[in-house]
Amino acid sequence: MDSFFSFLKFIFRYHNKVVDQVLFYISLICTITMVLHVGYITDPELARYTETTVVFMYYGLFLFEAIRTISSILVARRINVSHYSGVVVTAYFLLITLARFTGGFLENFAKDEWLYLGIFIMFISELSRSSLFFDNFYFNPTILFVVSFLGLIVLGSFLLMLPRTTIEAPLSFVDAFFMATSAVCITGLTVTDISTNFSVFGQSVIMALIQIGGLGIMTFTGFFGYFFSGGFSFKNQLMFGEILGEDKLNSVISTLLTIIFITFLFEFIGGILIFFSLDPKLFESIGEQIFFSAFHAISGFCNSGFTIIKDGVTNENYRFNYNFQLAVSSMFILGSLGFGTIFNFYTLVKEKIISFWCKVIQKGNYRHKPMVFSFNSRFIVLCNIVVIILATISFFFLERNHTLMEDKSTYGQWVSSIFMANSSRSAGFNSVDLNFVNIPTLIMIVTLMWIGVSPGSTGGGVKVTTVAISLMNIVALAKGKESIEIYKRKIASESVNKAFAIILLSILTISLSFILLNFSDPNQDMMSLLFESVSAYTTCGLSLGITPSLSSTSKIILMVTMFVGRVGMLTLLVAFIKNTKNKSYIYPTEKILF
Repeated sequence: MDSFFSFLKFIFRYHNKVVDQVLFYISLICTITMVLHVGYITDPELARYTETTVVFMYYGLFLFEAIRTISSILVARRINVSHYSGVVVTAYFLLITLARFTGGFLENFAKDEWLYLGIFIMFISELSRSSLFFDNFYFNPTILFVVSFLGLIVLGSFLLMLPRTTIEAPLSFVDAFFMATSAVCITGLTVTDISTNFSVFGQSVIMALIQIGGLGIMTFTGFFGYFFSGGFSFKNQLMFGEILGEDKLNSVISTLLTIIFITFLFEFIGGILIFFSLDPKLFESIGEQIFFSAFHAISGFCNSGFTIIKDGVTNENYRFNYNFQLAVSSMFILGSLGFGTIFNFYTLVKEKIISFWCKVIQKGNYRHKPMVFSFNSRFIVLCNIVVIILATISFFFLERNHTLMEDKSTYGQWVSSIFMANSSRSAGFNSVDLNFVNIPTLIMIVTLMWIGVSPGSTGGGVKVTTVAISLMNIVALAKGKESIEIYKRKIASESVNKAFAIILLSILTISLSFILLNFSDPNQDMMSLLFESVSAYTTCGLSLGITPSLSSTSKIILMVTMFVGRVGMLTLLVAFIKNTKNKSYIYPTEKILF
């Protein structure tokens, strides 16, 4: 027994990385086999063999992970942070194994889908243990951010080309690449109806791409890498600090965990609200209803606009389901505020509760923290409130005698106005047919798409703060002021310069995309092509219905436009043109005539 324990101690103290690598390659083989079984193999007899193989691989992974986790804990003689992931994964595998053998109240966990999820979790855990491999290389974090999106799009394209992804004919390479780009860039433009042409597997792939694309592949990599490996190196903290825009090095991990926690929490709450707003008669099972709710909670919070409803929210079963519309709209409005602003709300509420407890309950003194609600959060909330109110009121009065006449009550008209006005900013859902709205309303929708939502959020557009700073700068120039001031603060000139640069680059990119679309599809309506260009760049996803009929060249143009809009034209320029040399001299100043 002592010799066996000494052997384990030798393996897990000096060759732990070898064990991790072996398990990574085993989990990779299992995952590839599972993907081929679920998405590729259509022959029933061959599918039975691969199903048996996947089941055996599942139990093999379970056995390997259990042995590694238990042995590692025994060698360390205590449970470390690095052991938590192993304990969680082992517990999950044990639950599914018990469900498959015993049944009873665990019967719902005996389905093959849970088994596939277990293999995928194992692969993600092993991948994440080595995901912090960036220590071995030097990458510009901005370039790494761009490349990570491209890698995710390529992987998504491969999965969407699998035969069992679609119910009818498999997608072509261009169509699969377009759908993957749209999902990763959380746009929502589609070349096929995913509600009728995509299988559950295909819809699950789209949902996963939306979730990872909405948060950013590097955010996911960092979170799971930290969780499964038990920590960050100093170099990792520097890299993720730049990617997340976090100045304080000691706050990188907390910021990363906060983003993930906020996302999952609100998506969970949104999923519950959507679930109870639905009519159970529309679904064959509770499982189907849960999947529907989860899909739209993720799609809503990430402002992607994808839906698995036939004909979208305009479907008569959902067009007048105002509780459903309010639940989904609450998701994309929250998602549009940005992670930093939502977390700032959390800290503000927490501060008020603690202050109330100290003063009223404990009858003591409480030392208030300065600037609990930051300047940026106050400015972002103000900009969003102004846009939300103006957009909702404008849509109501522009459409109350047109598309809103379908709603039989004033309450319904206001709910539809809230849904459409805020969805137009970036979410991409539509409860009314855009082909029947007024021209002024269509112009307003294009403007809202271009303005977009908040910085640091899952939505697109040039961002409300960018437009606000530009307008305030115009007012300041008209008044003869040399700077912009708000909330007793002076806006940095760097922010003003960046705002105008973003606006100019957005106009140039949209114009170029529109011109190229006119060359590649000259028979299409120019208004529809302009609408499509703006929607792609702002990652909104609304369309006048021409996307499936576009040529392959036009689809490629829109793919590039979506990618540039998601990553940011300024980000791409900084990544590839940035000059880090510092000049030790300053040229004389001159004024330009305007």
